[in-house]
Amino acid sequence: MGLRDLLYRTYERDIERDLRAHGNVPRHIGVILDGNRRWAKQSGASPADGHRRGADKISDLLEWSADAGVEVVTLWMLSTDNLERPAAELEPLLDIICTAIERLAADGRWRVQHVGSVELLPEPTAARIRAAVESSAGATGLHVNVAVGYGGRHEIADAVRAYLRQGHADGASLEQLADSFSVEHIAEHLYTKGQPDPDLVIRTSGEQRLSGFLMWQSAHTEFYFCDAYWPDFRHVDFLRALRAFSQRERRRGK
Repeated sequence: MGLRDLLYRTYERDIERDLRAHGNVPRHIGVILDGNRRWAKQSGASPADGHRRGADKISDLLEWSADAGVEVVTLWMLSTDNLERPAAELEPLLDIICTAIERLAADGRWRVQHVGSVELLPEPTAARIRAAVESSAGATGLHVNVAVGYGGRHEIADAVRAYLRQGHADGASLEQLADSFSVEHIAEHLYTKGQPDPDLVIRTSGEQRLSGFLMWQSAHTEFYFCDAYWPDFRHVDFLRALRAFSQRERRRGK
């Protein structure tokens, strides 16, 4: 082991010691996997190579999360806006994403769930994701939400539509539905219904915005922005995010 690796590992142990001292681990982490294309451009690689390198990093993140005691990880892999990319770029990207999801499901430990507007995805993509989700249904480890074709505004609109359709099926009038409508009704129809809201959202690549990620669920979420492009995201970067979270006082609006 070289001096640099030794110093790196010593620094990691110091952070891990800090985390154990605080004992405050997020139950649910959301991650915006940003910077694949910029990593590729910087490295002289193709955009597809950047996306493949980013896909390979996902298994590391899940291992780190499971080791830390995290229960749910939501990965934003493709936004609704990304679906507008040229076919020459979108088609290989969708194949890379599907392959990554299939690999997660085949691992046998992670329970995979799709979150997003499935009707916006090409049917072959939707079919591959559905099959992977179904194959992982019996897994008891980390719950992994794969946000593909996901947009926060779309999610809220879908939740309202689901509420209205359910009310209509139950025989309620539009006036009755409007009078009884509450914030809880949206929460009950989100893609992530039944899950804890994210305690921490991490975004890589240095961008400091959420871009609509988990808009409803992140009202009281802590945010951590990392300068590294997603393919270069390291264990120490993950530990720094957990340490920053553990040191914050979560007031939840109080």
